[in-house]
Amino acid sequence: MWPSIRDFLRTYWLSFTIVGGLAAMVGVGLHFQVDLKVLALLTLIAGFITNGFVALATLTALIPVVGPLLVKLLSLPIFYLFNGLGYFLSLLAIKKGYGTEVVSYRLITIMFLVGVVIGYVIGNLLPLR
Repeated sequence: MWPSIRDFLRTYWLSFTIVGGLAAMVGVGLHFQVDLKVLALLTLIAGFITNGFVALATLTALIPVVGPLLVKLLSLPIFYLFNGLGYFLSLLAIKKGYGTEVVSYRLITIMFLVGVVIGYVIGNLLPLR
């Protein structure tokens, strides 16, 4: 049985509200000719506080076939950026003499990632009821 439009809107009403609010904020800012750098900063802050970017990615992923590919295409460079930033900061910390702390944090990160992979595998092996 396919879900109705009412169920769809009941499920995603918050995502629509957040994305609509961010779009309205940008539209009002452009109408009143707010400086673009200030408007971009305010949009970033509001997007992070309200999880607006997650809501936008969720709504984009709902588009059949193209949506999930687009979300993956846009989110992958962010992970690469954060990973490169982590390595760069680790290099700086090692140069400052914090080598043991870097190793312990890297071990914690590896243990977390292994736990996520194990949880994913176990979650896919268990039958749904």
